[in-house]
Amino acid sequence: MKPAAISVLLLAVFISASAENMPVAETVKISDKQQFQVQFTSELNPIAINTMHAWMLHIENSSGEPVIDAEIQVSGGMPEHDHGLPTSPKATRNLGNGDYLIEGLKFHMGGRWQVTFSILQGAISDSVTFNLNL
Repeated sequence: MKPAAISVLLLAVFISASAENMPVAETVKISDKQQFQVQFTSELNPIAINTMHAWMLHIENSSGEPVIDAEIQVSGGMPEHDHGLPTSPKATRNLGNGDYLIEGLKFHMGGRWQVTFSILQGAISDSVTFNLNL
């Protein structure tokens, strides 16, 4: 087999193996008004249906500095089904350095979900929505 063919074959194997382990959503986004960069990490990988779990949320301002002492509200649901989340997730702990613990997340069926974080730090407010396909 020619080296180019071997490279293409290895790339195809890598892509198919990686696709199974890819995140279910973008895990880093800029907020709607571009005030914050927000990243989430789920304690479940992959995120499973009907399993209560927590996320770590990391928030930086537009200058790349960690956002300290933010107030965070969590909402979400399935837009195509016109229903919200089956639980009421909350930011339960400020872990410092722009990190916040979000507890009480659960997705009870497969499909497209949205999770929105409304963030208030001082006089600055903005929100960011993550789309998940479970």
